[in-house]
Formats: sequence, C-alpha cells, structure tokens
Amino acid sequence: MRRHLVGALLLIAALAAGCATQAERAVLYQTATINMLLEGLYDGNATLAELLRHGDFGIGTFDALDGELILLDGRVYQVRADGKVYRPGPETTTPFATVTFLRPDKFISIDGPVDLAQLEALLDQAAPLKNLPLAVKITGRFKYVKTRSVPRQEKDRARLAEVAKQQPIFEFRDTAGTCVGFRCPDYMKGLNVPGCHFHFLTADSRGGGHVLEMEVEKVRAEAAYVSEVHVSLPRTEKFGKASLGGDRAAELQRAEK
Repeated sequence: MRRHLVGALLLIAALAAGCATQAERAVLYQTATINMLLEGLYDGNATLAELLRHGDFGIGTFDALDGELILLDGRVYQVRADGKVYRPGPETTTPFATVTFLRPDKFISIDGPVDLAQLEALLDQAAPLKNLPLAVKITGRFKYVKTRSVPRQEKDRARLAEVAKQQPIFEFRDTAGTCVGFRCPDYMKGLNVPGCHFHFLTADSRGGGHVLEMEVEKVRAEAAYVSEVHVSLPRTEKFGKASLGGDRAAELQRAEK
C-alpha cells in the first residue's frame, strides 16, 4: 500500500513538473490568420476573455475591424478610428490577434535618434535567430510616431488593402509610450505578418495605433524568443470555404503601410 502511495506521489510530482515546464515555455498563441483579414473576413471568433488565457502581451484587431488591439501588462486597449483609446469588455471579440506571456530574455538600451528601419536592424543584431518568432516591447521616449487605425466595417466588407486606404492617420511627437509587437519569420507568411509589426500606446493611454513610421529618442527594448506557435482556427463556413492561399505579399504590404 505504501509502495503504491509513494508511486502515486511520484507520478503527481512528475505531472506537476511537466505542467510547470509547459507553463514556462514561450508560446505564441494566434487566433485565425492574416490572410483571412486580407480576404475581408472580419467576424470576431474569440472573446478577449479567451485571449487573455493565452497571454498578457500582444496585438490584433476587433470584430468588424473596429480598431487596433493592444494587449499590454494583461490589459486590452482599443484604438478606434476616432483616435481615442477605449477599454473593451471581456465579451468583446477579435477575428485576429497574436499574444504571448512576455518573459524577456533580451534587453537593449537605445539612444536615438533611431528610425524604424534602424531599430529593426538593432533587434536583428541583438536577437539573430530569425527563424524563431520574437516578442518585442519598446518603452521610453519617442521623437516621432505615425500610426493609423482603420474604421469599423459595417455591411459590404472590402478587402483589407482597400479598407486601409480609408485609414485615419495620427502623429505623436516627443511623447512617452510603449510599442508592442512581434518579429515573425518569413516562412510564417499567410499565417502572420513577416518581419516586424508594432502597435503603439502613449504613456497616458490616450492615443496610439498601428505603427507606420517611428523615430525613437531614448528607449529600452525587451525581447523574447518564442519556441512554440499555436494557431486557433474558426470553425465557420466562411473561413472553411474562403480562398486563403497564394502569394499575397504585395497585398499585405499595401494593407500594412
């Protein structure tokens, strides 16, 4: 009896250790795919409550493409096309988002002026394993940030590249804030945005959006490699029958810029 009890305790300990190891692993959790957005499929398929079970850091959008999603320190912010920042409820849905639990293992102090291209080059130097997704948080003073947020799509939902032509532009100068984003490998095209993709939130949480241009003044970058990717796909007829293949790099570039 005692031998069985000891064996059971050892099994429980082993399982607990396995769970702890899994919890400590860096996992990128993604709902749907970027090609789905390019195709104009903007229906929310996961709630923010569900999303928060998989991360405290990330970016995305909202049902009907209603603004830019920023997940920072476990809080979700919504930058709408009016330029204002809202705090959506847990029942709010997203058609596409990428999140993780940020546990940085790379730290970079940057004294500017450094533009977006130079910043990406510095990240590549500090974190050269480009076949692993990289979560990146950049906090400090920004000399200039240019962002956008696309308007909510009501009925006839155009493709993302067409919607982006309507995007309101916001500019921030000499401001404090945080950039949240990811550097994804080229082989993830179709699933996510290859290269760096950032969303910005001002320190007072009153402005932000999808980053188009940026020049940092004095910032600290925190980065973490991600070794596992989990993609949750919507079980809907629209998604199941949509044409999501092909090389859409040019279309994605138009939508992102």
